[in-house]
Amino acid sequence: MGKAAAEASPAARAVFARADAALGSPISRLCFDGPIEELTLTANTQPALVATSAALVAALRERWPSHPPPAFAAGHSLGEYSALVAAGALDLEAAVRLCRLRGAAMQDAVPPGEGGMAAVMGMDAAGVEALCADAAQGDVLSPANFNSPGQIVIAGHARAVDRAKELCAARGGKLTLLKVSAPFHCALMRPAAERLLPELERTRVSPFAFPVVANVDAEPNLDPARVPGLLTRQIDGPVQWMRSIERIAAEGVTVALEIGPGKVLAGLVKRIDKRIKVLGVGDPAGIEKVDAFLREAAGATSGGEG
Repeated sequence: MGKAAAEASPAARAVFARADAALGSPISRLCFDGPIEELTLTANTQPALVATSAALVAALRERWPSHPPPAFAAGHSLGEYSALVAAGALDLEAAVRLCRLRGAAMQDAVPPGEGGMAAVMGMDAAGVEALCADAAQGDVLSPANFNSPGQIVIAGHARAVDRAKELCAARGGKLTLLKVSAPFHCALMRPAAERLLPELERTRVSPFAFPVVANVDAEPNLDPARVPGLLTRQIDGPVQWMRSIERIAAEGVTVALEIGPGKVLAGLVKRIDKRIKVLGVGDPAGIEKVDAFLREAAGATSGGEG
């Protein structure tokens, strides 16, 4: 991932070089060539994704320097770090080092096999919260990602997730177990949050170029002093993605760019608010489409359609 952008853009190459230097290891080589088994280790995946997203932002700004900054940025879970880098609040070097520690801390927080996550479809938030409460039976189980209407991810002890699967079908929902390395965004991640907090508090946070919507409260933030607390709470608290998109939609946002590998967030946004049009920017081809996409969207908005 990110290889095509690095080959096409000097600005993207410079970002990967900075990430390599900050980590003291060639994360760029892992991104470009793998092996996939090493790239998918959480301690590598997290800084790799942030480096790739930041490289794409740099390539985008290099290609279209006259475009104004966005009104808001938002990132899903780890993506909040990428959003903070894009907004100038976190240096790339600090972000990739924090995310390497974050990945290791989250992986170490729960022994392999003890935790689990599952996607619940066809139930509202109240129904999923009741499902978790009934299936917990003294274990940890709670909503982890409020992704879109009808799709909420739960996380906790594996045995509690298994009990939830038995209850879910009887309540009209559908539960799909997820292949994950740890139960993210639940109380089992408290040791990881405690491990990361001192590093976050030591990290310099700069003034924001534009607000970043925080995962934990779905509110735009421009206060550097709040960043360590928000990122700490994010580790063992649920990702309020649906509320985040609803918040920026309420501010009048009708156009967004999904910057990074994949198009998962575009699909979630479409389910949350169809008025927001999203373009995926994951490679040079996506970057080339940005100008026409934004111009077309601006024309639609001026014509009363957006």
